[in-house]
Amino acid sequence: MAEESGDLRWEVSSDGVAWLTLDRPRSGNAITGDQRERIIGLLGRASGDPRIRVVLLTGAGDRHFCTGADLSATPAPEGVPERPAGSVARAIAGGAQRLVAAVLDCEKPVIAVVNGTAAGIGCHLAYACDLVLAAEPVRFIEVFVRRGLVVDGGGAYLLARLVGPQRAKELVFFGEDLPAAEAYRMGLVNRVVPASELRATASEWAARLAAGPTVALGLGKRLINRSLDVDRSTALVEEAQAAEINMTSADGQEGVRAFVERREPEFRGW
Repeated sequence: MAEESGDLRWEVSSDGVAWLTLDRPRSGNAITGDQRERIIGLLGRASGDPRIRVVLLTGAGDRHFCTGADLSATPAPEGVPERPAGSVARAIAGGAQRLVAAVLDCEKPVIAVVNGTAAGIGCHLAYACDLVLAAEPVRFIEVFVRRGLVVDGGGAYLLARLVGPQRAKELVFFGEDLPAAEAYRMGLVNRVVPASELRATASEWAARLAAGPTVALGLGKRLINRSLDVDRSTALVEEAQAAEINMTSADGQEGVRAFVERREPEFRGW
């Protein structure tokens, strides 16, 4: 199953692995508003489609993963100010923040396959993924400060949780190029591999996840994402509820049967 729309590719294999490719290499794979809406829709579709068991997010070409949002301006209607009060906040809440939330809230594992430079919202798009693979030449750039802008697109939220407030401030305040190897040492990246091995490694990880208990993985993702936002009592209640939900899944029941029968489980994804 494959869909192409000029600037976005969506390909789903028979084993439930979906590749979502930003395909604007001449524009650094910067994300347009229309493209953003389609990405959000595809991630939402992946959540509810039992045939999809893992999503890999990457960029076309070998230079850029995503260099941020496409900032091409849309002219304001005649007689309307260029930036009416509240318009910037609405644009960010309805744009970059919704995109990052769509990745965080997707019920299937999402792997960032970072093939080239990630800048601005491109960084946050990668950091929001459940696992991050990066090619050795890759750089991550919190570019906002270079433009005199405050970090947006969930960047402060994600960075503080991934690397702590002091490191987050260093990245946001200076906006320096962060090589993939340093991003790995800081905990922003799970693994750095030679560019020639990136896609094969991503496919290997995806195959393992696609063969796993998809419902349990999705519930585990939600628990981990929620863990830093709620108190201990709430976290433990939600954990118990997740376990209850998981045991109604076919894979949860298959896992227990396989353990009792001393065999390898055969998970189907629901």
